[in-house]
Amino acid sequence: HRDLHSFPTRRSSDLNAFSYGGISTKLEMRPAAIHYHFPAKTDLGLEVVHQELLRLKTLKPGEEHLKALFATFFRSSRQGQICLMGSLMPDFATFDPAMQEAVQEMCSTILEWIARGLEEEREKGQLRFEGKAEDRALLVVSALLSSLLLSRVLGKNIFVRMADQLLSDLGARWRVADLE
Repeated sequence: HRDLHSFPTRRSSDLNAFSYGGISTKLEMRPAAIHYHFPAKTDLGLEVVHQELLRLKTLKPGEEHLKALFATFFRSSRQGQICLMGSLMPDFATFDPAMQEAVQEMCSTILEWIARGLEEEREKGQLRFEGKAEDRALLVVSALLSSLLLSRVLGKNIFVRMADQLLSDLGARWRVADLE
């Protein structure tokens, strides 16, 4: 499992689309071994989200983590990947209540982490923006999520254009190229 620095890792567009056979092939194990630990896809999905939440709760917000977040999304855009949150949200309505609750908690945790980081950087004079940090975090997440999707369709440079404009709007003194 990875930390927030690598949370955009999913190529599939939804939890419903994967197969145990596909996972077992990648892990070089029998599908029955995966079924033993995760009898239903929801069980596996809950564990993936749970592991992500554990990692997110240990990270401290701030400029370096915001840079890492942007760098992670940048790498993902180059690899044609989407993030865990972005891969789960489209099929949210099809999940059972336990999975829906887990996805809601993950999204809230990510947004809170970003909001804290934005506010801390604003207080230090490293960023500038109007309004509540929580509202700005929503815009940051939506821009990063959509940048990955648009990059798949319109080309890899779309992420850089969107991310750099977002960073400029926030008053950040760094750009995506600084993260390479």
